[in-house]
Amino acid sequence: MRKPIHKVPKYENLKEMLEESGRIYGNRPAYIFKTEEEGRFKEITHKQFREEINSLGTMLISMGLKDKRIAIISENRYEWGMVYFATVAGTGVVVPLDKALPDNEIENLILRSGVEAIFYSHKYDNIMNQIKEKNNSNIKYFISMDLEKEENGIYSQKELIKKGEKLLKGGDRRFLEAKINPEEMGVMLFTSGTTAMSKAVMLSHKNLCANLFDIASTIKVDENDVFLSFLPLHHTFECTTGFIYPVSKGSSIAFCEGIRHIADNIKEYRVTAMVSVPILFESMYKRVMKNIEKKGKLETVKKGIKISQFLLKIGIDIRRKLFKEIHDNLGRKTTPICIRRGGTRSRSRKRI
Repeated sequence: MRKPIHKVPKYENLKEMLEESGRIYGNRPAYIFKTEEEGRFKEITHKQFREEINSLGTMLISMGLKDKRIAIISENRYEWGMVYFATVAGTGVVVPLDKALPDNEIENLILRSGVEAIFYSHKYDNIMNQIKEKNNSNIKYFISMDLEKEENGIYSQKELIKKGEKLLKGGDRRFLEAKINPEEMGVMLFTSGTTAMSKAVMLSHKNLCANLFDIASTIKVDENDVFLSFLPLHHTFECTTGFIYPVSKGSSIAFCEGIRHIADNIKEYRVTAMVSVPILFESMYKRVMKNIEKKGKLETVKKGIKISQFLLKIGIDIRRKLFKEIHDNLGRKTTPICIRRGGTRSRSRKRI
């Protein structure tokens, strides 16, 4: 195993991580959202995030879901992360489903996984209603992330949080005091199934915390960093590196509005870290260089790259001065964290 570059804590399980990092970074923003007023943003602190996790987890246990399997399917959003931790940090086993699956495959995985509850966004209303009508699965609770209150037998995540909050205030500590066995399955994932039927993969808290330690000891971020969530959260890499990791470090998370909006989102949210695949960063680099060429500054920039690379070898970094215009267009210093065959890399090949 590679020797750690940075000194970081080791956690036995994700519940311990949430409690410890929440104590340290409680007042820092965990999530940043746009508001209807241009230029103004809404923040949810790490303390608020954990309070809602505790409320939802408490309610799930009161619904008889202790040690049961609970699925999630939606676009990247705040509610997804809340359900994930409310399940693994004291309730049961979380089953993240691929948001791009066709309806028949979603139904197939629900049947195969044996989940007894599923959280989903408005996009999946039709397929969930069909599954509910068939009544051929183990699902007892269909829970909408978007409904304000229970409607036609579909539960509201927002309403469950409020009910859980009341239970907590009444002294219900079953979720708060739940014991975690780090060796047992906490997450059930399904492979993409591109060459055959998708296979279930079992992950324990020990697995996830080992990954978390390796990431944190290699790539350094802190409570001042802002992550742009772009890759689907059900992907292990995005979930671990772009979700669990920033939560553990008191960093903030903002959600990308789509591939066409990446550059704007980086600037608007003042993003400092982003998890993606190399081809995306290479595409961004090519677009930047193409714009530079249109302005007739390509040769100047190429010379600047050579000069800056030479100076870096002797410990002098003048890149932000040399390429101020480029950096200003992309926001603050952003660290690309890429996934590639054989592991991850924290730098793109060319940096300006």
